[in-house]
Amino acid sequence: MTGPRERIRIGTRGSALARWQAEHVASALRALPAGPDADLVLIQTEGDKIQDVPLSGVQGKAFFTKEIEEALLGGDVDVAVHSLKDLATVLPEGLELGAIMEREDARDVLLCSSSVAPTGSLSSLNDLPEGARVGTSSLRRRALLARGRPDLDIGDLRGNVPTRVRKLDEGQYDAVVLAAAGVKRLGLEHRISFYLPLDEFLPAVSQGAVAVQTRSGDAPVSRWVGALDHSKTRATTTAERAFLRTLEGGCQIPVGAIGRVEERGLRLRGTICSLDGTRAVYGEVTGRLEDAEFLGQSLAQDLEARGGRSILDEIKGVGS
Repeated sequence: MTGPRERIRIGTRGSALARWQAEHVASALRALPAGPDADLVLIQTEGDKIQDVPLSGVQGKAFFTKEIEEALLGGDVDVAVHSLKDLATVLPEGLELGAIMEREDARDVLLCSSSVAPTGSLSSLNDLPEGARVGTSSLRRRALLARGRPDLDIGDLRGNVPTRVRKLDEGQYDAVVLAAAGVKRLGLEHRISFYLPLDEFLPAVSQGAVAVQTRSGDAPVSRWVGALDHSKTRATTTAERAFLRTLEGGCQIPVGAIGRVEERGLRLRGTICSLDGTRAVYGEVTGRLEDAEFLGQSLAQDLEARGGRSILDEIKGVGS
């Protein structure tokens, strides 16, 4: 006769997408041989409370994670589940990335109102009507949209995925740009009008990946969580996060990157773009998976040397 299953408390935000991600982790833990049971603990973050401030005006990367990380450090939960793109590239002391789950689609997608374009009817960004109003909360998306279509009326858009879709349906926007991963996870794939191509529209660092944070030294929990780690996703996102960390960037700068595991090894592509989209620096590096950190640093330094640093300084108000 076996005893009761070990229970793990999972800290997460309360949005529909965050709960989906946390339940995905919980299900994976339960499915392990003799795996633990898991309960969700919903935690409200500052980002959930403050909805009237553009993300570009938020200082720091912990806007959606700080309270959950504090609960983990304080022992109120055993693990924390986040969208990896929301996590700072330098973790608080005492915490580590116990697992990075296999990545979903990293692309951005365009959802359009029915009056602008029926679902699936667009073949490119150029198919949007002139002057169309497009909603996004991301400086990166704003800059890349402006680079491809400077005529678009780009408006700030806050809220969770269902809220953003509702604002689209209410006619506040002609189209909105969202992460494909979140749209798919919430069963809204049928609303996608167009997938923005990766060669033109590099995603946010770690977009589409789910992270499971653990306390350093918590061997029993780390052993369970470590079994969920996806090595290729860890390698690609490690390179992307090193790229962003070297640039000292966060939500406040228009930076995109995507890593891919190919036959030659790990290929990392990145971009730094001016806010108005008129200037951009692109580059790529390829190397061994075990050199992911170095590859990210190298690409960042290359882009900085080729004009990226002047763009970043201008954005931060340091340059002339």
